[in-house]
Amino acid sequence: MNRTDDGVAVQQGSRHAVRLLLPLALATFAVGTDAFVMAGLLPAIAGDLGVSVPAAGQLVTAFALTLAVAAPVLSWLLSPLDRRKALQLALIVFVLGNVATALSPNYPIALSARILAALGAATITATASSAAVAITPAERRGRAMALVIGGLTLSTALGMPLGNLIGSVDWRLTLWAVAALGVVAAIGISVSLPTVVLPATSLTARLAPLRQPKVLTILVATLLVMAGHYTVYTYIGAMTAEATTGSFPQALTLILFAWGDGVLAGNFFAGYLVDKRPALGVAIAALAGGTVLLAISPLTVSHLTIASVWAAVWGATDGMASVVQQHRLISIAPASAPMLFGLNSSAIYVGVAVGGVLGGFSQDWLSVTLLGLPAAVLAVVATTVTLAEGRAAQAKPSPGAPEYSRDQPAL
Repeated sequence: MNRTDDGVAVQQGSRHAVRLLLPLALATFAVGTDAFVMAGLLPAIAGDLGVSVPAAGQLVTAFALTLAVAAPVLSWLLSPLDRRKALQLALIVFVLGNVATALSPNYPIALSARILAALGAATITATASSAAVAITPAERRGRAMALVIGGLTLSTALGMPLGNLIGSVDWRLTLWAVAALGVVAAIGISVSLPTVVLPATSLTARLAPLRQPKVLTILVATLLVMAGHYTVYTYIGAMTAEATTGSFPQALTLILFAWGDGVLAGNFFAGYLVDKRPALGVAIAALAGGTVLLAISPLTVSHLTIASVWAAVWGATDGMASVVQQHRLISIAPASAPMLFGLNSSAIYVGVAVGGVLGGFSQDWLSVTLLGLPAAVLAVVATTVTLAEGRAAQAKPSPGAPEYSRDQPAL
């Protein structure tokens, strides 16, 4: 085969791989939209269900906490199943939970339905990530994970604004739309994803990575940096009020879109880099970059154009961190991928919750425009932890390449 034929074959293989990965990305897009869109619908939900807005906010809290606790447990319980079947089961529960929420006649049923939806969502991102790794050659796994995690990222850039737009008519329509996304993702996965069976290992073997300091430091760093990012992101509307007040009505949406587009670009850029360069260096760059962007935020949030540019660059550092940390985890213990991805999801959602709480409390002693300062402290701790772990691990041999069993060759 000549060079031209080789190039055509590679391009065709890449297109086929993308077709297999797109339903996985759609599944994570549905999860991300479901997790974050409810916050913008709370006033409408509270009025409809006859509760206060803070009480309605517990629908968001219950979803996040259930997902954080259930993700590692359910990922381990479902690990013996092939990835396609595990995703099908998770998406069925996820869709039923959202349908039940949309049909809820009162607050207790809505709360129970959100917990059910979270139980389904808990394993989707982790299972989709491990499936993406399994069907992709080693030299492309960073980009494969970037595409799958890109669905989660795109939900913040596109899913949240669209969900709130739909919810302005009726909040229940947003839940129906999320359920429909889950159905489409389930159909796509059923049709296109091959059977992917992870290596058979004992519970002791699957838990073994938790005894490794590297795994724990990666998870701690992820929690800390996500807490830093969401200390700011949760209150970005208040932080940028000076820039958006008196401007056009969609000024805040512009900033949010800039941030989301930056996260998406950071996802794919990190996926490319970790396939070409040492993942530790990419992680340190992403974490350090996020620290700087958070620290300078007070200087950028009073002018719309500057705030939008800052949000895009800041978002890119957030997106890079998400992908590279997952890539580093899978490189440590491929056989424990589902549980490690589940723990990573838990770290992310706990970080989101911690960031929201810290941002709220910080406003008792700081101006809202200065929230980037405590956020930067968390990010610099995450960077320091990662640097220390990297130095400690320099003399250790790198783990072997992961192996998977499946019913057709990798693409």
